[in-house]
Amino acid sequence: MKNSESTSKAGEGAQSSPAKSEKKPLDPGVVELINDKNGIPQLILKNGDASATISLLGAQVLSWKTKATGELLFVSKKAIFDPPRAVRGGIPICFPQFGNRGALEQHGFARNRIWTIEKDPPHLSGNFSAKVYIDLLLKPYKEDSKTWPHSFEFRLRISLTADGILNLTSRIRNVGSKNFSFCIGYRTYLSVSDVSEVRIEGLETEYYLDNLLQKQQFTEQGGALTFESEVDRIYINSNNMVAVLDHQKRRTFVIRKDGLPDVVIWNPWDKKSKSIVDLGDEEYKQMLCVDGAAVETPIPLKPGEEWKGRLELSLLQSS
Repeated sequence: MKNSESTSKAGEGAQSSPAKSEKKPLDPGVVELINDKNGIPQLILKNGDASATISLLGAQVLSWKTKATGELLFVSKKAIFDPPRAVRGGIPICFPQFGNRGALEQHGFARNRIWTIEKDPPHLSGNFSAKVYIDLLLKPYKEDSKTWPHSFEFRLRISLTADGILNLTSRIRNVGSKNFSFCIGYRTYLSVSDVSEVRIEGLETEYYLDNLLQKQQFTEQGGALTFESEVDRIYINSNNMVAVLDHQKRRTFVIRKDGLPDVVIWNPWDKKSKSIVDLGDEEYKQMLCVDGAAVETPIPLKPGEEWKGRLELSLLQSS
């Protein structure tokens, strides 16, 4: 079966007047639409020497790379590509629940649902003229309304610059008649050389909840955060920029966030890795999750209200 179905281009100039309409995504050239081995559509964004692959299952970014760096996201070699199960790695979107903080399935249902491509989304402010982008949309499934009976529209724009800056901008609107609140997290699996040699800067003196100690609250002490055992923490109302330094690969991930008050840091280490079916026993060494999130305080939305949040991933290389 032939995989490639079409090739497309996406781009939008800054709007100078309301009368000008946005260019539609999926014009010829820089967004390729294919099917994976399960028949699930995937989108490949290409801009210069950078590319990103997004699955419509969960709107999950599965790959982010540049010609100079190679792959920047971790995906387990034991990942199970069997819908509706989410793939272990990349950037799954956790909504409307994060982790097991609620009555829904782990991390909510958004990562296990098929999203649609939205060709005429509501206007999104900003200059996208130098970016390749795609707009995706999730609306409630009938089965979800039994456990989370709320009407919403979740719009996601994923954009990529030629120098490899990846942006995920979410807009969640309450289109129902009653209030609801939600949690959200971009579970970002970064590919690292050796997690024990990695450090995170930008969380110094921040408060965090330790999920390994019954969510007790602590204050980050000393300098950069380093890793020598399992870590599962929620940094509350944290800085909007953190840096992940990987000395061996001589590169630094820069993570910026807007509308997302928290940062979640997770690595299962050796013991827990052995209990995770879709993660290799030693693969914890090559991954680190650094998530922009709204976890500790759910976001309330009244009917007609919309929330907007953004995650930006970029890379600095040293010689």
